[in-house]
Amino acid sequence: MKNTTISIVALAILSLPPTLALALDGNEILAQVDRNMQPESYEMYRKLINVEPDGTKKEFVLYSLKKGPSTAVALFLQPASDKGRTTLRQDENMWLYIPNVGKPIRITSMQSVVGGVFNNSDILRLDYAAEYNAQGVEDKGDSYLLDLKAKSNTVAYDSLKMTVDKNTLLPTRIECYAISGMLIKNLQYSKIKDFGDDLVRPSMLETNSPLHKGYISVMLFAKIKKRAVPDEVFTLNYLSKIDELR
Repeated sequence: MKNTTISIVALAILSLPPTLALALDGNEILAQVDRNMQPESYEMYRKLINVEPDGTKKEFVLYSLKKGPSTAVALFLQPASDKGRTTLRQDENMWLYIPNVGKPIRITSMQSVVGGVFNNSDILRLDYAAEYNAQGVEDKGDSYLLDLKAKSNTVAYDSLKMTVDKNTLLPTRIECYAISGMLIKNLQYSKIKDFGDDLVRPSMLETNSPLHKGYISVMLFAKIKKRAVPDEVFTLNYLSKIDELR
């Protein structure tokens, strides 16, 4: 009788509509969000804009490469004062290379090489599924609300509340929390754009923080393209040569 009951439950789950079956597993949604946001390996151009309370702006242009779920590198193209600086991320380990300053410097995820509200973890973003597990998922009608918990204490944010559009499986808003439960920052995705090669995703990310009242930082994505990149690119010895790959 027990086996019969299990079989009936299994058949009931298998008969659910695909979207509802997916909603039962937040980690599956999260993995699909990652793939909808970017290819597994790619190159990217983007602009970062820091806006101060008085309206003063500072802009940066970066060229980035990413391979797999946990390696990324970003080269500064503008402004001239930062040109040639390069940041590297391998899992939770990060470095900053400054031309003519010797060996790369270790940096942390919560620091920011550009100032403003974006930290190094935001700039060298890994796959969300590489850093977080979904502890719960709520069906909000036209969206899912994912309750995400960091896999380790080295991750920049202890937990996230991610709102995901149900039709596109793209994030629209993310709330980032410290281990104390304090809200650190809000991330807002907008301006859906077709980047080609079946990649349709937000082209703008805006962030603000209750810890930095009046400050806003914006990330504008100009190009994201699939690209196979050798492993050696994501090493300390290669940081001075990233510009050669453009």
